[in-house]
Amino acid sequence: MESKPSSLESLRIDRSQTPLKSSSGKAWWVILTVILLAAGAFFWTKRPQAVAVKTAPARVQQGTGGSSAKTLLNATGYVTTRLDATVSSKVTGKVAEILVEEGMKVEKGQVLARLDDSNVQTALRLAEARLESSKRALEEAEPALAYAEAELNRLRGLEQTRAVSKTDYERAEAEARGRRAGLERLRSEVTVSERQVDDWKQQLDDTIIRAPFAGVVTTKDSQPGEMISPISAGGGFTRTGICTLVDMKSLEIEVDVGESFINRVKSGQPVEATLDAYPSWKIPCKVIAIIPTADRQKATVKVRVGFDQLDPRILPQMGVKVAFQSDEAPEPVAANAVLVPKDAVAKSSAGKDIIWVVREDKVERRAVTLGPEQGGDLVVKAGVSSGDAVVLNPPSTLEDGAKVTLEKSR
Repeated sequence: MESKPSSLESLRIDRSQTPLKSSSGKAWWVILTVILLAAGAFFWTKRPQAVAVKTAPARVQQGTGGSSAKTLLNATGYVTTRLDATVSSKVTGKVAEILVEEGMKVEKGQVLARLDDSNVQTALRLAEARLESSKRALEEAEPALAYAEAELNRLRGLEQTRAVSKTDYERAEAEARGRRAGLERLRSEVTVSERQVDDWKQQLDDTIIRAPFAGVVTTKDSQPGEMISPISAGGGFTRTGICTLVDMKSLEIEVDVGESFINRVKSGQPVEATLDAYPSWKIPCKVIAIIPTADRQKATVKVRVGFDQLDPRILPQMGVKVAFQSDEAPEPVAANAVLVPKDAVAKSSAGKDIIWVVREDKVERRAVTLGPEQGGDLVVKAGVSSGDAVVLNPPSTLEDGAKVTLEKSR
């Protein structure tokens, strides 16, 4: 008979078997790892991003000190010419020869083209033949008149002594008077023939087209074989010009200035011009005249600006920006002044001039004191040193101490 275990024996733990591992502890470690990874990813994405900026070094103005005039008004315009023409002919005709090409320099009176002159040559030869015939007839009439006058003089002496009848004397007198009138008529015919020859010579000369002034050919408007006329042919294929000629010595700038700002412009005022094709080239100019009328549709007044010195790079119809300068004494600029580009200067929220300077991949905001403009740059009196990398066109979201990546622009 089997004995029953005691109550104390039933409560004993059997350690002969391997205990089971807890699955709940392992789950907590997995959850903690996921949370840490998520937090790391969140902070990685929210970390400050480096801003890409363009920079340029602040530089020192070399040489002895200079001066800079104050700009009163900026405007835009175009290069124009006071003397240009579409060269045509005085007569209608067919182009036989063109002696110019675009870009060619010509002198005043130089032959540009020739028209077909075959018909004019024929008419000129006919007029010359008529002139020769008139001269021959005149040569025949002169001896006849001389004989008639001599006969009249002889009979006049005989008529006084009654040795000849009055009828014979009157006949001789009428003959001399007729010869004299005929000679005058022939002389008039010679004059008329000479005028006709001159007229046809002028028409022949009109078939030769010459330059009315010295200049440069900018366009070639017709070709040999085409018809040309000084007036429009109305729907046909007749050209009205041989070429366009421009006097490069008459170049100037035309600017439309708003009515509200015309009081800042006066004749003789200094102007600084900048061609769109050469933005770094500052061209000294001056105001020639203010046209005394306004455009009511555009509310502008036209201003003529002349170049102090012409240059082959200046071409008609080029776009140009002009800065009307003050004629007061310019503010002096120190010889070693620090210069920065215009687009490096920004405004703070308080309206102060500031410049962002890059140091060790971070930007610093600098309050600056600006001087006059010098050669397209601005003089910085305080706040920036030579060699500092200044940010060009700084974004409005840029903050002090922000990280940046550099890209040099000049």
